Amino acid sequence: MAAAHQPASNMSAMEPTLSGPVSIPVRAGIGLRPPHMALVMDEKPDAHWFEVHSENFFGGIEMIGLLERVRRDYPVSLHGVGLSLGSADGLRMAHLEKLSRLIERIEPGLVSEHICWGAIGNVHLNELLPLPYTEEALDTMVERVLVVQEFLGRRILLENLSSYLEFSHSTIPEWEFVAALSRRSGCGLLLDVNNVYVNSINHGFDAEAYIRAMPADAVAEIHLAGHTRKEHLNVPLLIDTHDRRVSPEVWALFDLAVRLLGPKPTLIEWDQQIPDFSVLQAEAALAEELMHAPIAITA
Repeated sequence: MAAAHQPASNMSAMEPTLSGPVSIPVRAGIGLRPPHMALVMDEKPDAHWFEVHSENFFGGIEMIGLLERVRRDYPVSLHGVGLSLGSADGLRMAHLEKLSRLIERIEPGLVSEHICWGAIGNVHLNELLPLPYTEEALDTMVERVLVVQEFLGRRILLENLSSYLEFSHSTIPEWEFVAALSRRSGCGLLLDVNNVYVNSINHGFDAEAYIRAMPADAVAEIHLAGHTRKEHLNVPLLIDTHDRRVSPEVWALFDLAVRLLGPKPTLIEWDQQIPDFSVLQAEAALAEELMHAPIAITA
C-alpha cells in the first residue's frame, strides 16, 4: 500500500474535472497496480474497467491526478484495505473522511471494503484479519456498515476474507454471516471466489455450498486471483498470494457462481510478482468466456 506523503486537504482544494459517475460494466476488469499505471495512461490498452486500492490515492494532488487520467478513459472501482470495519475500538473516521473525498473526486462505479479488522488504536497490522462469526460481531458490523453508508451517501460492497485460523467461539457459518450482514445492512457483496476456495481447503467446508448460499441480488462484483499451495503439519494450506494465474479449481467455482448468481462485474487481481499486462488481459478474457457462455441454472 502506498504511503500518503501529502496532506489529504490538497485533494479537496482541487476543482472536479470529471463529468459524472460511470457504472462498472458486467465485464471482466483488471486490478490496476503501479507497474502498469504509465502503460494504461499513455497507451490506453484494451480493458473494460479497472479497480484500484483506495488507500494508494489518499496522498494528494499528484496521485489523484494520475487516477483521474485513468478515470477519464475507463470506469474505475475503489477497493479499500484499511478501514478495519471490525476493529473493537470503533470506526476510523479520519480514514473514512479521506475515502469520502476520494470518492467525490473520482466518482467510482463501485466502492468496496473487507469483512475484517486490521488495526487497533494507533497500531496498524498491515494484514486483513478475520472476525469471530458471532451474533455480537454481526451486530457490530451491521452498525458500522450503516454508519459508513450514511456517511458516504451510497451503498458499499463488502468482500469475504481469506483466512488461516478460526475462532473457537464462532457460532455462525461464514457464508451465513456474510449473507446476514448484507441483508441487515443493505450493503452489497463482493464475492471473492478464490477466497471461498482457499477457506474451504483451510477450514474444511463445502465451497459449492458457500456459493449457493450467496444472495444473487446482493452480489454486485466478483474477484478472481491466484493462490499458493503449501503444507502445514502434513495437511494442505492455501495462501491467498495474488501472484499467479487463477487455478482450475477456482475457475470451476467461478463457473458455478455465474450459473447460480448470473454474470457480475468480475475482477482479475494480481498483487505480487506482477506480470506483463497481456497476462492480465488473457486472464480477463478467460473470465469473459465463462461470464457470457450459455447459462443453465444449477438447482
